[in-house]
Amino acid sequence: MPTYHPVAAFCDDPDLLDGARIAYLESPNSVMMQTMDLAKVAGHAKRHGTLTVFDNSWATPIFQRPIESGIDIVLHSASKYISGHSDTVAGVVAARAELIGRIRDLTLPLLGGKLAPFEAWLLIRGLRTLDARMRAHQSTANTFVDRLASLSMVTHVHTPTPGTIPGLQGRSGLLSIEFDDRVDIPRFANALRLFRLGVSWGGFESLMLPARVGLGQAGRENSMRRFGVPPNLVRISLGLEDVEDLWADFESALQKSAA
Repeated sequence: MPTYHPVAAFCDDPDLLDGARIAYLESPNSVMMQTMDLAKVAGHAKRHGTLTVFDNSWATPIFQRPIESGIDIVLHSASKYISGHSDTVAGVVAARAELIGRIRDLTLPLLGGKLAPFEAWLLIRGLRTLDARMRAHQSTANTFVDRLASLSMVTHVHTPTPGTIPGLQGRSGLLSIEFDDRVDIPRFANALRLFRLGVSWGGFESLMLPARVGLGQAGRENSMRRFGVPPNLVRISLGLEDVEDLWADFESALQKSAA
């Protein structure tokens, strides 16, 4: 079984990677939105002879380019922002030619590697609008972050600010919100109308997922304290609907949840 460590540990513990062949990374991660200095992590891994594999689905190449920071292999869940329309199941691997060749030699004979033509076309369609969509997601997220700061029932908003770590140039529409005890999370979820319950993200539609539900599906609900996940945390994926409509839905549901 793999061992999980807090993101900061990869830089703070000089012995953490001793003997490790692969470090599987994600920054920001998709629950608490914690970040790491990719260049520092990549340098630390190289000193230990450890290959770095990085999930860049949150930021996309529009807002973060890990290979430029020294990461070896970058992965994207193309079903999310790259597709952008919640109608494709696909993944993307980016790396230098030598590593891509090794991946092809090792996996294609066993797993196959051909995306159907129509799904490939859907990804091309998504890439054509990726920059515009990411900036629209960012604009809506910025509005929510500003307004959430004024709500007394919100104790913390988990989303990295662009520029707080080297190489992070923007903010996607995925963020987490921590509420105080006045908010009944099931009642809040049931009161939403534009936000639907969903475990994925990165599409045109807005979604909400209580952290307890997400970690429970992963078999880790009893480990919430270990992973530092508060019980009253929800994750929202802000889609491409009108920002004022989304805010009105969110605010109305929040008021009903505390009634």
